[in-house]
Amino acid sequence: MNDVKLFESKKVRSHWDVEQEVWYFSVIDVIEILTDSKNPRDYWFKMKLRVKTEDGLELSTICRQLKLKATDGKMRETDVADTQTLLRIIQSIPSPKAEPFKQWLAKVGYERMQEIADPSQSIDRVRENWQKLGHSEKWIQQRMTGQETRNKLTDYWKESGVEKSDEFALLTNIIHREWTGLTVKNHKDLKGLKSQNLRDHMSEAELIFTALAELSTRQIAETDEAKGLTENAVASKKGGKIAKDARLRLEEQTGKKVVSGENFLPPKKVKSELTNSTKD
Repeated sequence: MNDVKLFESKKVRSHWDVEQEVWYFSVIDVIEILTDSKNPRDYWFKMKLRVKTEDGLELSTICRQLKLKATDGKMRETDVADTQTLLRIIQSIPSPKAEPFKQWLAKVGYERMQEIADPSQSIDRVRENWQKLGHSEKWIQQRMTGQETRNKLTDYWKESGVEKSDEFALLTNIIHREWTGLTVKNHKDLKGLKSQNLRDHMSEAELIFTALAELSTRQIAETDEAKGLTENAVASKKGGKIAKDARLRLEEQTGKKVVSGENFLPPKKVKSELTNSTKD
């Protein structure tokens, strides 16, 4: 489960290993936060060459690599570290933010353990974040319903032989482009978004049509018994077209565009409240 955490309004890409029940964090992101370096990759490269842990291990040997989403939207391999390893790395970085960051790590770990023991806490935390962004209860319910529809679709893709994250992204983009006329990136640009989750900034109508497109895609794929990327791409285009046709009919009747630049970027007064919250 790839995720993005926020520390002092700066993102830290992360991955929750379900089997090991361990968080892994992007080392580059952490270094950028602690050092304010303009080139954190170069800082990390030099650090790996000169620093060894107390037990004589090189930093590169105690990290692992995982594919996380880069700034260009593509999944790229990057060095990640679990909490214990990250604490070792932090010890070698002179920074006034080191201690607050350690406390933040402890908080992230504690919250995750709470969510494992009681999954409802995860849902409650997400709802609270959406409320802070100004979403209504009606919108939140629609967002959660849409997420369930999305999960059922991705479950089907996994079962039918679609495994790679870039293939998931490709199929998602086919659906999205078919019903909106825009790529996911173009839609985010229209709303003035950068690293934010597009669905968290959709209007109620956009959420409903997204859910319709994904529901239609899954049911078509199931009916056609679609297997692999190519066959699921065909189903994705068909599913997206169903939502497109419905969108065009609604727009014709109301004279209003469904796809819009409306977003839910947080006002300045709540940005500080969202500092340590999780993005879905």
